[in-house]
Order: sequence, then C-alpha cells, then structure tokens
Amino acid sequence: MTTGKQRPAQRDLSINSWLERRFYRSEDYTLERLLDAKGNTTVSVILPAREVATTIGGVLRQLLGARDAGLIDELVVIDADSEDGTASVARNLSVTVHQRSEILSSYGPARGKGDGIWRGMHVTDGDVVVFMDTDTQNFGPHFLAGLLGPILEDDGLQLVKGAFHRPLQLGGVKVPDEGGRVTELVARPLINLYLPQLAGFVQPLAGEIAARRTLLESLSIPVGYGVEIAMLIDCLRAVGIEAMGQTDLGTREDTNQSLRDLVSMAYTVAATLLSRVDGAPSISETETGAFLLPSADGTAEIEVSLLERPPLAELRSDGAAQA
Repeated sequence: MTTGKQRPAQRDLSINSWLERRFYRSEDYTLERLLDAKGNTTVSVILPAREVATTIGGVLRQLLGARDAGLIDELVVIDADSEDGTASVARNLSVTVHQRSEILSSYGPARGKGDGIWRGMHVTDGDVVVFMDTDTQNFGPHFLAGLLGPILEDDGLQLVKGAFHRPLQLGGVKVPDEGGRVTELVARPLINLYLPQLAGFVQPLAGEIAARRTLLESLSIPVGYGVEIAMLIDCLRAVGIEAMGQTDLGTREDTNQSLRDLVSMAYTVAATLLSRVDGAPSISETETGAFLLPSADGTAEIEVSLLERPPLAELRSDGAAQA
C-alpha cells in the first residue's frame, strides 16, 4: 500500500481536520435517536469470547435491552471452546452461541480471534456488523450506542472504531492511560512511520468496531490478533479516511496481561501491518511465525499464525462457503 508523502504540517492539519468531522461522542446517542436512525437497516452484534465467564454476563445484560427494543437484530457469541462456562453464561441469558471451530469447518479448527470474527460474519447477515470484546469489566449500553449512532445516521461512513481511555492495574493500583501496551509500543509507532493517515485513531487495535457488511466481506481477515489493524488499514485503502470515524466511549477496563503474554500479540500486529506497506520487509501472509523467547533452557518457541482468510464475498460468489 503506497501511503504518499506529506509535509508534517500538512499531515497534522489533515488529521486534525478529519478529527473535527469524524469524532463522535457516545452520550449523544439515545435509544430513541438510534431507533429512529435505524429504519430498515439490520444490525448484527458479534461477540468473540474466550474464557470470559466472569465478564461476559455483564456485557450481555447491557445489550439485551437494545435487542428487546429492536435495535439489535442478531446478538451472537462466538466462543473459542472456553472451559470456564462462558457459553453457558450466554445461553442462560437466551443469547445464541456458536463454537467458532464448528463454523466453516472445512477450513479446519479456528486459529485465533480473527478466525472467530470471520466465521461469526458467516453466520450472521445484518447490514451493519458490530464487534465488541467480552472481557470489558465496566461495559455499558453507551458502547453500542456510540458505535452504531454515527454509522446509522451517515450513509457516508463505512467503519467506526471505539476510542477510550484504558487504565492499567499494577499491584492493585489503577494507573490512568497506561493500558494498551501493544498499541503504544508497537502499533502507534509503526502507524506513524508507515501510515500517518491513521495516526488520529486513539485505539487502532480496539475490538469495538461497527462497519458495513459489504465492506467487511470484501476484506481478507487475519486469523489472529492482527485482525483489527488489518481491518483499519484495508478500510483506508478501500474507502478512504473520510469514510472512517471513531467515537469516544469513555474508559474501558479489562484484564491486563503480562508482558510475556503480550509478545505474540505484538509480533502478529507488527507482521500484519508491515505486510500491508509497500517497501516494508516482506512477510508471507500464510506463514506460521516461530517467535523465539529466552528461557532457562535456551529458547522457547511460540507458534504464531499469520494466515489470512479470504474475503467472504468471494466464498459466497463461488459457492464455496459452507456452514
């Protein structure tokens, strides 16, 4: 992807101008306003889930009112064979649950979060698709309202991402705005180096996204943690920055992982981003990366898949998509 060159002052003015037009506030969207804007548009909410029994109930309870009011047409959980009762929590709230590896099973077992998102799109059909993470500890109905409002009211918008503050829990102490370490240490520097048009996104790796199905089904989807950054870059390439926006959702609190646990995520994000930039190091989109870490016995190897699934529109057009 060729990004084009801009002088820093021109770039900054361009980003600031975009932010003035395409930055929204979740508190501006009431349920009545959303229902009025929805019209005949159908909405699918897809919730990828993996070992989140302690938080998914709270997320779903905040969404059931919108479903009962008719704002949500499909509410589905895509579970990653969780062993902690995640699926049972959702089913007990009368929410549809799919095990991700059972969808499009001809492609083999699901290999990560992105694979679950790709398969989740296959079992839904709403005009607008909303994705939200299920490990949020302070989820509220404004998360959905803020993502849906702009895209329901403006036909020119194709994708809206959530923007939020993200604290970090350290030894029982909450440190404001120190969460999102992969975002700040990996994604944001690489975006500024290679894709400065996207530098205005507060949370480029956020799992809180609303987008039009026609756009999403035209994109290839990484099977792992590269899914959000790929979606952002590919949307920019397909429809341009003016068709993209973000909404302030306040503060999002989730479970913080150790730095060692974040290594594979950081590796996948970097590899996925660089694979989409002209002149960056060549990285095979179908390669399984072997990430080495020092260990007591020398090195430990973490297998990280960089595989990408084909656009669902291609599968539907050639009849290859199977349940």
